[in-house]
Amino acid sequence: MDMGSTFTNLLHQMAFFNLEFGNYIMIAVALFFLYLAIKKGFEPLLLVPIAFGMLLVNIYPDIMASPEDTSNGVGGLLHYFFLLDEWSILPSLIFMGVGAMTDFGPLIANPKSFLLGAAAQFGIYSAYFLAIFMGFNGKAAAAISIIGGADGPTSIFLAGKLGQTGLMGPIAVAAYSYMALVPIIQPPIMKLLTTEEERKIKMEQLRPVSKLEKILFPIIVTTIVCLILPSTAPLVGMLMLGNLFRESGVVKQLAETASNAMMYIVVILLGTSVGATTSAEAFLNWDTIKIVVLGLVAFGVGTATGVLFGKAMCKLTGGKVNPLIGSAGVSAVPMAARVSQKVGSEADPTNFLLMHAMGPNVAGVIGTAVAAGAFMAIFGV
Repeated sequence: MDMGSTFTNLLHQMAFFNLEFGNYIMIAVALFFLYLAIKKGFEPLLLVPIAFGMLLVNIYPDIMASPEDTSNGVGGLLHYFFLLDEWSILPSLIFMGVGAMTDFGPLIANPKSFLLGAAAQFGIYSAYFLAIFMGFNGKAAAAISIIGGADGPTSIFLAGKLGQTGLMGPIAVAAYSYMALVPIIQPPIMKLLTTEEERKIKMEQLRPVSKLEKILFPIIVTTIVCLILPSTAPLVGMLMLGNLFRESGVVKQLAETASNAMMYIVVILLGTSVGATTSAEAFLNWDTIKIVVLGLVAFGVGTATGVLFGKAMCKLTGGKVNPLIGSAGVSAVPMAARVSQKVGSEADPTNFLLMHAMGPNVAGVIGTAVAAGAFMAIFGV
């Protein structure tokens, strides 16, 4: 081979000769997400790997190639990462890490928080029927609707279980984007639906929760929920196992590993592989636009119904419940609880709602997993 042919081959291997206009759009979107994550601090642990995976796949699509599509039978690097999403391994491990990081004490101390977490799931079911109205089939509508729980791992888990891998990229990016934008999306809805006096309500200090209660809680919840909906075991089971690591006090090494090293490794693998599903061909279409809109509607409705149910509890308890904590019923832990605290403190700087909001927040995680299990049961998965 002469030097001219070598140079020509090298030149045509450059991405500039292979990219389409859509790829450049997605590269711009990836750079915008990196800006939001790094400059603005919007959920950087999620957005940085997602955005970088998006950048990689739109420069070098073969990084997501399956073995069947390559000449040597070896798939692209991120294809193998993505298989762990499809097999529901990474979402389940994320739940274990969340359980190991989270104190369920506020939920145990105030069991009524379960009702607020359940109310916020209304956004999921409203989005399900709206998605069907917009032309999606039942399984696709179910996978899309989980975005309303602001729970990325559950969205990925359900999309994989229902065989909606073609929609997994837009669903996951929408879910994680809305998780990152919780501090922007929720406050206007919360303020619109509450009065200044309601936002200033101070709640009584939660009762102390014993160690025995904290140990029994994950065991009891796992047993009850998984007996009713066995399909939730990979999510609820791993969430509660991680929490049992934390609360038992006898496996500190496992708790530390699950909440730190393992959690961050899984976030890297899941984030980059999810980002890599957003090639221009797969992402730039009308279905993606519908999914983004449906996700926003679902998230908004979930926030609103949580706050409205909080208002009802406020009236029923004679003003002892601050309605703002209802917005934390979406399962973006602990971001949604922090937003409840922030909006409450804006009305009264001495108001401290964080621990009260953590109850509905944790209940929302469980509620979203239960909603996913219900959809799997409906479709016989």
